[in-house]
Amino acid sequence: MQEVNQNLAEEAGLNIAHICLPPESGEDEIIDEILKINEDTRVHGLALQISENSFSNKVLNALKPEKDVDGVTDINLGKLVRGDAHECFVSPVARAVIELLEKSGVNLDGKKILIVGAHGSLEAALQCLFQRKGSMTMSSQWKTPQLQSKLHKADIVVLGSPKPEEIPLSWIQPGTAVLNCSHDFLSGKLGRGSPSIHFSGLITEGDVSLLAAALRIQNLVSSGRRWLREQQYTRWRLHCLKLQPLSPVPSDIEISRAQTPKAVDVLAKEIGLLADEIEIYGKSKAKVRLSLLERLKDQADGKYVLVAGITPTPLGEGKSTVTIGLVQALTAHLNVNSFACLRQPSQGPTFGVKGGAAGGGYAQVIPMEEFNLHLTGDIHAITAANNLLAAAIDTRILHENTQTDKALYNRLVPLVNGVREFSKIQLARLKKLGINKTDPSALTEEEMSKFARLNIDPSTITWQRVLDTNDRFLRKITIGQANTEKGCSRQAQFDIAVASEIMAVLALTDGLTDMKERLGRMVVASDKNGQPITAEDLGVTGALTVLMKDAIKPNLMQTLEGTPVFVHAGPFANIAHGNSSVLADKIALKLVGEEGFVVTEAGFGADIGMEKFFNIKCRASGLVPNVVVLVATVRALKMHGGGPSVTAGVPLKKEYTEENIQLVADGCCNLQKQIQIAQLFGVPVVVALNVFKTDTRAEIDLVCELAKRAGAFDAVPCHHWSIGGKGSVDLAWAVREAASKRSRFQFLYDVQLPIVEKIRTIAQAVYGARDIELSPEAQSKIDRYTQQGFGNLPICMAKTHLSLSHQPDKKGVPRDFILPISDVRASIGAGFIYPLVGTMSTMPGLPTRPCFYDIDLDTETEQVKGLF
Repeated sequence: MQEVNQNLAEEAGLNIAHICLPPESGEDEIIDEILKINEDTRVHGLALQISENSFSNKVLNALKPEKDVDGVTDINLGKLVRGDAHECFVSPVARAVIELLEKSGVNLDGKKILIVGAHGSLEAALQCLFQRKGSMTMSSQWKTPQLQSKLHKADIVVLGSPKPEEIPLSWIQPGTAVLNCSHDFLSGKLGRGSPSIHFSGLITEGDVSLLAAALRIQNLVSSGRRWLREQQYTRWRLHCLKLQPLSPVPSDIEISRAQTPKAVDVLAKEIGLLADEIEIYGKSKAKVRLSLLERLKDQADGKYVLVAGITPTPLGEGKSTVTIGLVQALTAHLNVNSFACLRQPSQGPTFGVKGGAAGGGYAQVIPMEEFNLHLTGDIHAITAANNLLAAAIDTRILHENTQTDKALYNRLVPLVNGVREFSKIQLARLKKLGINKTDPSALTEEEMSKFARLNIDPSTITWQRVLDTNDRFLRKITIGQANTEKGCSRQAQFDIAVASEIMAVLALTDGLTDMKERLGRMVVASDKNGQPITAEDLGVTGALTVLMKDAIKPNLMQTLEGTPVFVHAGPFANIAHGNSSVLADKIALKLVGEEGFVVTEAGFGADIGMEKFFNIKCRASGLVPNVVVLVATVRALKMHGGGPSVTAGVPLKKEYTEENIQLVADGCCNLQKQIQIAQLFGVPVVVALNVFKTDTRAEIDLVCELAKRAGAFDAVPCHHWSIGGKGSVDLAWAVREAASKRSRFQFLYDVQLPIVEKIRTIAQAVYGARDIELSPEAQSKIDRYTQQGFGNLPICMAKTHLSLSHQPDKKGVPRDFILPISDVRASIGAGFIYPLVGTMSTMPGLPTRPCFYDIDLDTETEQVKGLF
């Protein structure tokens, strides 16, 4: 039978694998093997060939019904009995019996059928199929006392197992049609005795077994076809969660807690993920494996939507909330596949001044406390990797300062079990140095010194240690003061973890190989000759990659209405590009399919986050955006129109809580400027006015009208915060219509331009500056990076997000200003140069009354309290 199956499979273009277990294998071992095959996406059908005493219901029902090509599971049999044969697999043996009879010219309607010696799934399938043909069926075992009487009455006899020798042939009436299917297709055993029966109507086991084998292959082909259809674009059968909005709107944590999220494995299945493509963390979050990209490589991408904003107040204007509200509207209310892609928040703001970052009101990611605290540990992995590299730098300086060339070389390339050899990463360093030797003993003294000494200049070290906590007292520290460090002390500092270049690398990488290469390219200092020192030179690249191997996988969560969200990477929006990961976007675009939407968010205003999204992230990903959603609020526009300052934690002045048409009109200049910035890149803009309860109809109408006059494709008031996705349906329609227009996307500048010209282009075209002014240090750094071969990288401007200019208090649209560039730094692994406009803190501090005053844990229920 294996040979027959193999030949038929080859003819159909299929592969068959035979998995042989030891004869003594018990039920549990058989089930374990079945469960492995169930989860193997390469296998589309599973047939059991095991001994009869192993056929327990537990074993049979371990098979996934969609892979059960023999139709033995209760689910497939139940569908057959219910009349849903088109939705299930039917026993190939039972189908073969029916087809052979019909092809022999036998009319089954009204015939009396006796099934002898069959049991289990075969008996049930035969009875069901015969009854559907209008036959009257009887079943009997060979030992039944009334067997002779039943055989006499039967028009057709089906032999389901070998005939015992004590049963005389005379019991079967001449002229009776007899079908012998006593070949045990599951155990592979051949029946004996039955083939010697000779009747004019006999159909032998050979006929039945060959046709059954062909029908089994047909079932397998059907299974494969169904799997292929499932990989192609389909509209998700997503079970959306219902909202019951309350008024007044409760706190974010209360809203989050009131909704019970779907199990994450259920959500994953709804959006087309396979079981072996997710790694579950608890009940409501999971990591998605990058193998998905290979499986869906031929799938067309969906539409790509960026949510940016006008220049915000210190309170933020709700970009995350708009992002979530939009995808809830698209999927839960318009039945369109959509994905939100968000950054993972740092715990610094969570415990500091801002609070959570999961959206807000009835448009947020749930569970919001898991979103804001630890998640799956990606930021901790970045912290560990970053600080390992920092330790490697200072350790190397210490050992080089305290050892001779020979001692240093012997410790770097030690004798282990009588063998001395270079590691893989050391061989790469030799190649970089132009030393074409692989035998450690073959190096000259000069080559040994060249290999062993990095000669790091401590004054040029740019790599800092990081911590995911706001701690102002770590902004400037002295390290190496213990006696054991032998005088190798120096001034250093801590940055917030999300400011680490490793976070920027994570956000821009497109896979493990690329991430490893980027980590190796990270420049941490210069040597005493002015040449860059990289992580690769320090020999730490492999270790960094190991620490980051899980962090590279995007995190799957859900919105309040049960629609999917990727939360992945959270690079600092000043000294990095402030966008979620390229990988999350790429996977989401494949999962939503050609007619779906991926909505991602850029940090800060359009002049910073959007500009970096286009010029840095889109260059790295190769993805082309279809629409920009520009978030505005009446509150922020009033501030730009001359309203009083807005401070976090301080009640808003009456100008912001009462109608003031003039302030709104004056402040719309900032909105108009941000629309023009988006138009520089050739992408249509839809303005989303995030409505607050204090906004009046006249103010809302004025903003929408002025936005359209400024060139926006559309402008829509949104109420997702108070009622969820239903409040953003108009925005969803506008985005769909804008996305149907042909994209004319273009970059702002050519990366081959000199660094100074790229900086000037951004300053003039985006910020509206008259020109730039470089400090001597900035000019010196630009010259050095150009000489080192880094001049063709894109630019990542680090400036205040509170103004289009470099001065936070300059609101509206500042004009005719000179943009001062105080310093220029490089993230070579991430792949950009970042000029500093004025001073830029990379370690936030805690306010007088941080958010942690309100955060607590109920020790009985283990519920988090007071989180936003």
